[in-house]
This record gives sequence, C-alpha cells and structure tokens, in this order.
Amino acid sequence: MPSVVGLLEQRELGARRRVDELREEADRIQAELTVAEREWEEWAIARSRVGEVLAPADESGQDQVPAGQAAPPAEGQPGKTPQAPEAAKPKSQVPMWREGLDWSALSVDYQRILQLGADRARLGQGPVTCQEMAAAFGMDVVPARVEALRSKAKRLVARGWLAEPAPGRFTPARGVASPGGGS
Repeated sequence: MPSVVGLLEQRELGARRRVDELREEADRIQAELTVAEREWEEWAIARSRVGEVLAPADESGQDQVPAGQAAPPAEGQPGKTPQAPEAAKPKSQVPMWREGLDWSALSVDYQRILQLGADRARLGQGPVTCQEMAAAFGMDVVPARVEALRSKAKRLVARGWLAEPAPGRFTPARGVASPGGGS
C-alpha cells in the first residue's frame, strides 16, 4: 500500500504540471492578444486617417464641421452655445508636455482623460483602459466611443502627457501632475 505522503506528492506533482501547462497556454494567449490588439489598433488608426483625408473641405480649404457639431461663429458675430459644453474642439491640438505646462493647455476631453488616470493612480487602482474611460464618462461602451478615446489617449502618450505601461492601459506620465498640483 502506498504511503499517504507519496500519494500527496503524486497529486501535488500532477497539480503543478497542470499549473505549468495553463501558464504556458496563458502566455501564448496573451502574446496572441497583444498582436491582435496591435492589429486592431492599426486598422482603427488607418480608418481614422482615411476619414480625415476624405473629409469634405469648403472652397477656402478649411475642413467643414461634421454634422451634429456647432460651426464656429464668424469673427465679430455671436456664436451659439454648443449643446455639450465638455465637447472637444474639432481637431484640437495637444501640445508636447514640458515641465510647468498646465493642463489648461488641453481641451476638456483630454483633461478628463488625464484626470481619470491621475485619480486612479492616486487611489492605487493602476492604469485605465479605454473601455473603463468610456464607462467612467457615462458613454456607451461601444467600439466607436472606445476607439475615439483610444485615439485621444494615444495622442496624449505621443505628446508625453500619458504613459502606456501595457498595451491599451494608460496612466499619467512621470512628472505630469494633477491640475494645481505643480509639475
């Protein structure tokens, strides 16, 4: 009759092999997921770029305002108040981050993304995904909204405001402080 310790060692060895197999499979799946996310992101960027190129332009060469957005008033004329006060300006610029640059240099949408990342970092909750951003901002978590947020987050990464420690996960870049918190 086998000893109890021997039986336990056999079971432990079997469980350890299973854990090793599952870890290998998880690593393989994580690698495939990373490649798939990168490909998805590239297609979303391509679609966005083509949309920018194909956007209609008026005779002066200026891009027309997309349907559903208020056109800027002509100089010297009163304008209409936009329906969504927190809506970003069309094609708003994101300056390169530098020491002492305040968040007010960014549009409200970009400030909201930074604020969410800063809040999560302050609370020790780690980087934020674009799906979590959409949910936190009260948006429908649908591909169009998520991709729009991803585009903005990637732009903030490229300009030094955010860091992307893992694909699709965003946190404030080193040195970027909350508004009023200095830099």
